[in-house]
Amino acid sequence: MRALVVTAVAAERDAVCAALDAEDAEDATGGHRPTALPGGYVLHRAPAGSDGVPVAPDVLAAGVGPAAAAAGTATALTAAALAGAPYDLVVSAGIGGGFAPAAPLGAVVVADAIVAADLGAETPDGFVPVTELGFGTAVHRPDPALVAAVAAATGGTAGPVVTVSTVTGSAARAAELAARHPGVLVEAMEGFGVAEAAAAHGLPVLELRTVSNAVGPRDRAAWRIGPALAALTGAFRTFPGALAGVPAAAPTPPPPTPRRTS
Repeated sequence: MRALVVTAVAAERDAVCAALDAEDAEDATGGHRPTALPGGYVLHRAPAGSDGVPVAPDVLAAGVGPAAAAAGTATALTAAALAGAPYDLVVSAGIGGGFAPAAPLGAVVVADAIVAADLGAETPDGFVPVTELGFGTAVHRPDPALVAAVAAATGGTAGPVVTVSTVTGSAARAAELAARHPGVLVEAMEGFGVAEAAAAHGLPVLELRTVSNAVGPRDRAAWRIGPALAALTGAFRTFPGALAGVPAAAPTPPPPTPRRTS
């Protein structure tokens, strides 16, 4: 299964590559190598095995937020397709905020739903998601077998992960998101953008997050970014093995062009 892992920033990318390159340390071709893509993106490409097949996922730091994530992911997927070596799976990965007490600091979470938390409209009666406005989708649901395999391998918990464009900074906002999305475990900023690009290419998607801080009032002194990045490295040490026993998901047709309803 040829996979592309997309992170927001270089620190997350390096944490993923550190795990995968450690697994491939005995491979004579060495670790991930930077490769230029159109648009100024730099893909860290995995070395190939003796049969020419990459021994680990490629990794891309696409930028912060759903728009940057979608643009970078689409660029990498298109470049691979045009080169005749398309990917089979796309993974959004990185650190994020956890909803206490279900997702404490350092926890590993695998999304069983990738949700656009604030894509829609505010009305006098509350928030209306984009789907109820007659546009597109607000949720992507990864393949349950993939979610279960990766959660089991990493010791993670499966549950909804919400994508936001503005990070939560108050208890009231955290409570609102938790009420609107029952069972939500993590807040991050890129998963839905990655999932949209994957869907446009008819590819399955996963999202894997490790928790660096609690969702709510911003308290930088309480953030544990270093341990969360270390947990991300630990999770990805198990990742290739988790995928090995899971049949590739059937291709998903690209979504239809949304039309506004009256």
